[in-house]
Amino acid sequence: MHKVLRFLSICSLAMVFFLAGGGVMRARSADADYDALRRFSQVLDMVEQYYVKDVEQKELIDGALKGMLQGLDPHSTLLSTKEFQEMQESTNGEFFGVGVEITMENGQVLVVAPIEDTPGYRAGLRSGDIIVAVDGQYTMEMSLSEASSKMRGKRGTEVELLVLHKGEQRPVTMRIKREAIPVVSVKARELEPGYHWIRLTRFSGRTTQELLDALRDAKKNDIKGIVLDLRNNPGGLLDQSVSVSDVFLKDGVIVSIRGREEGNSRSYSAKSQADDVDVPMVVLVNAGTASAAEIVAGALRDQKRALILGERTFGKGSVQNIIPLPDGTGLKLTVALYYTPSGKSIQAEGIVPDFELAWEAPREQDKSDLSLREQDLSRHLEQAGKNGKSRKKADDKAAEENEQLLARDNQLRMALQFVKTLPALRQLR
Repeated sequence: MHKVLRFLSICSLAMVFFLAGGGVMRARSADADYDALRRFSQVLDMVEQYYVKDVEQKELIDGALKGMLQGLDPHSTLLSTKEFQEMQESTNGEFFGVGVEITMENGQVLVVAPIEDTPGYRAGLRSGDIIVAVDGQYTMEMSLSEASSKMRGKRGTEVELLVLHKGEQRPVTMRIKREAIPVVSVKARELEPGYHWIRLTRFSGRTTQELLDALRDAKKNDIKGIVLDLRNNPGGLLDQSVSVSDVFLKDGVIVSIRGREEGNSRSYSAKSQADDVDVPMVVLVNAGTASAAEIVAGALRDQKRALILGERTFGKGSVQNIIPLPDGTGLKLTVALYYTPSGKSIQAEGIVPDFELAWEAPREQDKSDLSLREQDLSRHLEQAGKNGKSRKKADDKAAEENEQLLARDNQLRMALQFVKTLPALRQLR
C-alpha cells in the first residue's frame, strides 16, 4: 500500500510540474509512461531504504528533477525559491554579487562575459575563463544556478574563486568583494562632433528607455554616426533586444524563434516610429556578445542597417522560459531557438562580423612620450569670461578622455573610422 501511495504521489507531482509549464500532453503509450514512473518509484524507494545516509524525499526528488533538466542542455534547470527570486532581481532590481554572466559547458562553469564596472570585471574575469571552484567547492559538483547563487551574497562580503583564465595552464585564486550590481545598462559619449559611442552592457527591463534617453541627449546636436558597442554584453530580455533593434530599423524581421510546439514559434518585426534613428552605424561585437545582444547584431547585419566589426560572438541562440511553480520555485526551460532575419541559427555558431578585427591590449604609454599642449604652457592665454573658461576646461577634459579611450581600444578606433566613411562607401556602391 505504501508503494502504491508513493507511486500515485509521484504521478501527481509529475502532473503538477507538467501543468505548471502550460504544455499539452501528447498521446503516448500509457504502459510506457507508467513503466517509467514505476521504475523511478522503485529507485526512489531503494535509495530511501538503503542509502548510507538518511535523505528527505523532497531533496531526492529535487535532485532527480535537476538532473533530468541539466541532461537536456546547459540552460534548463530547476530554480530553488532563492534562485528564482535572484533571477527576477537580476533583470528588474538591484542585487549583490560578482557581476558575471556564466554558462555550463562540458560540466564546466564558463564565463560568458563580465558586466562592465562590476567587481568581477575589475578583478580581471574575462569571456572564456573557467570558474573551477567557488569558496573551495568545485563547480563540477554544482548546477549552473547553484554556481550563480553561490557567487551572490551580502554587500561587502568576499567570495573566493578558483579561475582558469582562457589560454592559461594553471588556475589562480581570486578573492572578490561583492557589490551592488548596477542595472543601468546604457553608457554614451560623443567621441567627435556628431559621432557617438553607445555602449549597451546588458538587456534589462529599462534598456530601451535608457537608450532613447541617451539618443535624445545626442540629438540636441546633429548625429552623424553611431558606434553601437555590444562587446561583453551577455544578453538578457528578449523583448528589450527586439525594441532596441526597432529603434534603428523602420521595417523588416528582427528575429524569429522556433520551437517544437507551434505556440513557441514567433517572428518579431520592426515598425516605423517617430523616434527611429537613421544614421550610419557600426556595431562592435566579440566572444562575450551573447544571446539578446546577438539578436541585435544579427538583425542589423541581415537588414544591412549596420556594419558589424570585431570578433565572432558567443553563439547562445536558445530561448528559455521562466515558469513559476506552485511551491515558489521556478522552472527554467529551453523552448525554442533564435533565428536571424536571413534564417540562420545563432546557436553554437554566433554572429561572424563583416570585418574581423581582434582586440589588441594597449601598450603602456611612456610618460616621456606625452605630447605638450598649449594649455600645459605657463601663462597660456585663456578664453575671455568665466563661463567660457569653465566650458573650455570641460571640453578639453572630454577631448582628453576620448583621446585616451581611443588610444586604448583599437576596435573602437577602427569603428569610428568606418562610421565616418560609410556614407562615401554607400555612394560608391
